[in-house]
Amino acid sequence: MSGKPQFDEPAVIAAALEVFWRHGYAGTSISQLTEATGLSRSSLYQRFGDKDGLFQEALSAYIDRVLQRAVAVRADTPRERLEALLREFLPRAGRAARPPGCLLARSGSELADIPPAGQALVVDGLKRQRAMLEDLLREAVAQRQLAPDANVAALSWHYLGVLQAILNLPQAGATAAELGGVVDAAMAAWPRRAPTR
Repeated sequence: MSGKPQFDEPAVIAAALEVFWRHGYAGTSISQLTEATGLSRSSLYQRFGDKDGLFQEALSAYIDRVLQRAVAVRADTPRERLEALLREFLPRAGRAARPPGCLLARSGSELADIPPAGQALVVDGLKRQRAMLEDLLREAVAQRQLAPDANVAALSWHYLGVLQAILNLPQAGATAAELGGVVDAAMAAWPRRAPTR
């Protein structure tokens, strides 16, 4: 025996991700995970240690997927790229079905129920999302599309909140058109540079 897992790890992690996404960390049972992944309890514990170990791998995969999708967005200017990034996550007909909301936001709302290693991963995931937005805003300052004294930290939190709203509000009934209006309002908050004299 090689000691390597005798199963498709990416497929197992993807299946577990769907369960955690639908039910949350606290609401997910080992039985649900074994049913979804096809693993026996012993195989799950041997490879991942426990539910928290599998949750960490699933959440890591989710965070990486969202960030890769976000950084893949292309546009001519940082402002246009930010708007395109927000619109990329609007709900669309025909897009592959996925559980409602954002797994990272859901995990943040139940942080007290998640063991410390998982908590650290949730916080780090949100920091990485915000850092991506902050980098984009700093690029805008460097290109003189934002004033040098623009409050980049506050703006990065603002746009992270908008992104989370886009990901989470469809399950409360917000339509793509309504959320498109949210993007319009968010971009109106982009500070205009004072005219040069």
